[in-house]
Amino acid sequence: MPKLSDVINALDELYPPRWAESWDAVGLVCGDPADEVRRVLFAVDPVQAVVEEAVAWGADLLVTHHPLYLRGTTSVAATSFKGRAAHTLIRAGIALHVAHTNADQADPGVSDALAGAIGLTVLGPLVPDASDPAGRRGTGRICELPEPLPLSAFAARVAAALPATATGVRVSGDPDRPIHRVAVSGGSGDSFFAEVRAAGVDAYVTADLRHHPASEATEAAGGPGGPGPALVDAAHWATEWPWLGLAARQLEAVAAAHGWELATRVSALVTDPWTAHAPTPYDAPSAH
Repeated sequence: MPKLSDVINALDELYPPRWAESWDAVGLVCGDPADEVRRVLFAVDPVQAVVEEAVAWGADLLVTHHPLYLRGTTSVAATSFKGRAAHTLIRAGIALHVAHTNADQADPGVSDALAGAIGLTVLGPLVPDASDPAGRRGTGRICELPEPLPLSAFAARVAAALPATATGVRVSGDPDRPIHRVAVSGGSGDSFFAEVRAAGVDAYVTADLRHHPASEATEAAGGPGGPGPALVDAAHWATEWPWLGLAARQLEAVAAAHGWELATRVSALVTDPWTAHAPTPYDAPSAH
């Protein structure tokens, strides 16, 4: 059986912490490097329900995409929900490790897993990492569909490929527009509109699109550069969840190469914060 330090070294080889953004908080949050690891649970969010799943399954290590403490703290007291999660993990002898923007940058990484779930062929990064001489790493991916689809059918394909959430998938664009070349970015992606437009794609699949950036991107579609991309906006959690299976398979391959006895599991808990959707009649408001 490997020690925690062995598994962390393997994860750091797959997702080197130096690839993380300067503002990020990745790596080992709690755990004794000398402890043995037999079971590893992968999840997007280190929320209490996931922590309790790790305890119930008998996990020795919880690997999450999102950090527990992103902006730092002066206390891990169990009086806060984050402190409670930390205390639960430590009492159960479960380590917590985070791979966030370093997993976004990896090849393959979060956006590769998103593209794969949708059935897209990856051509290269949307925002290349300047430190990668091969030009394969970076944030987001530029992809292609095997055959063009109308936007309505493509959006339905995205919705069917991702785990169900209350908010589903929002779409901006002509439903009959043919979609062939696609940009994807797992997680919040409305800071990459300039790169998306420069890539000349037909559609952009991401999450957390805010009103103003999306509105401006839509208005720019009729500008001198020609039609801009259709927008397909899914839930943040859903666009990052496919990476968990990829990461688990990668760690399993490392374990097999080293002869480790190691079991992995992907959490199926929906930790998207939105829990219900109340549709309203879609009629244009009348002028008064």
